[in-house]
Formats: sequence, structure tokens, C-alpha cells
Amino acid sequence: MARFTILVRFRVFDGQMAIFLPLMIENAEASRRDEPGCERFDVLRPDDQPDCILLYEIYRDRAAFDEHCASAHFQRFDSATKALVAEKQVTVLDLLAEA
Repeated sequence: MARFTILVRFRVFDGQMAIFLPLMIENAEASRRDEPGCERFDVLRPDDQPDCILLYEIYRDRAAFDEHCASAHFQRFDSATKALVAEKQVTVLDLLAEA
């Protein structure tokens, strides 16, 4: 079965990054540590967009991603950050090659 890969873009409200980023990193670390189906979870920030966070995530399959979304740590993160996020965009990607 094909791996499930996503790119998530968050735009955080002005002045909220100091609260948002530690929660995001905690969620990413818990995903890698506690979810066998989570193969990669990178947290990135574009140099020229201090209010933007990008996530690059690879899961074993769609079911592993669904388990991630249902996990207690993700639910805590999602609830704690809802009021901090101005915009969230999720893009599903086809992983064509790994180097």
C-alpha cells in the first residue's frame, strides 16, 4: 500500500508564534515517538514568513494518518492551537522518489 504524505501550512496570528511553536514541536515529537505509522514529521519555517509553519509528514498509509488525527496528543494540540491559527492548508502529496 502507498505511503501517505502531506504538506501542512499554518499561518499563525501576529504575536502567537511563541505559544504555537512549542505546542507544534511537542505534537511532532509525540507523533514520531508514539505512532509506529508516522515515518517522518518535519516542522519548518520559511525564512521570509515568520508567521508561517510548514509540516512535511509521511505516514505508512492513510490508516496511520487517520490514527494520528485520532491520537490524544494530536487532539490536545488541535484544541490548544485553534485560536492561534489564522489559516491552515493541507495538501496531500504523491511521494514519487526518495533520495
